[in-house]
Amino acid sequence: MNITILVDLHTHTITSGHAYSTISENALAASRKGLQLLGMTDHGPSMLGAPSLYHFGNLSILPEELYGVRLLPGIEANIISHEGELDLPVNYLVRMKLVLAGLHVQCYPGGTIEQNTQAYINAMKNPFTDMMVHPGRPEFELDLEKVAYMAAQLNVPVEINNSSLASGKKETQENCHRFAGYMAKYKGPVILGSDAHFWDRVGVLDRSLHLAQEVGIKEEQIFNTSPERVLAYLEERRQKRFTAKQ
Repeated sequence: MNITILVDLHTHTITSGHAYSTISENALAASRKGLQLLGMTDHGPSMLGAPSLYHFGNLSILPEELYGVRLLPGIEANIISHEGELDLPVNYLVRMKLVLAGLHVQCYPGGTIEQNTQAYINAMKNPFTDMMVHPGRPEFELDLEKVAYMAAQLNVPVEINNSSLASGKKETQENCHRFAGYMAKYKGPVILGSDAHFWDRVGVLDRSLHLAQEVGIKEEQIFNTSPERVLAYLEERRQKRFTAKQ
């Protein structure tokens, strides 16, 4: 299966506090690699060193396109409670072009596998959440099969994270492999994410793509092949956001 990658939605800029490139540098790298759509998803404000609310309120000043690459300014929001609450107020979330959500140390209190799984799924059910990220990280144990099943039921893409696979941590890699297998089983939508914290990692999805192919995830499950599909999906989610806000 020869898949052309045109989209990378999970990237960070220097604004995250522990990343090292600007949006211009990331967009130029994306352009040189043939990407057409780039997410700018800096960490939510509960992360140490993350930007303030003012950053997320000012994203509209960014151009729609840089170096021929369309930009989707948004957030990697932190899940901050067992109820799945995100760390950006609704009046900011509704203005984001892209909302990723995930569990992070420092931001989430931790819990049992049942509590962690429910928090993750509750965030997935949130109409302001577009996609879920890095479920394979071992810091918070999840029922990965249940997450994959719910992703298929809710039609919410969940990420196979290239940086997780590149970490060299055996437990992380095993979790990612198990999760990818469940996504193949339940046929839910998948997003491959670089989780780039430096420009040279933008669009680097080799490990996640190889894993997806290895476990039998179908090409039609993978959003990274079609900017048009991503944008149509996000427009549908946006309509749900406005309905939820009313």
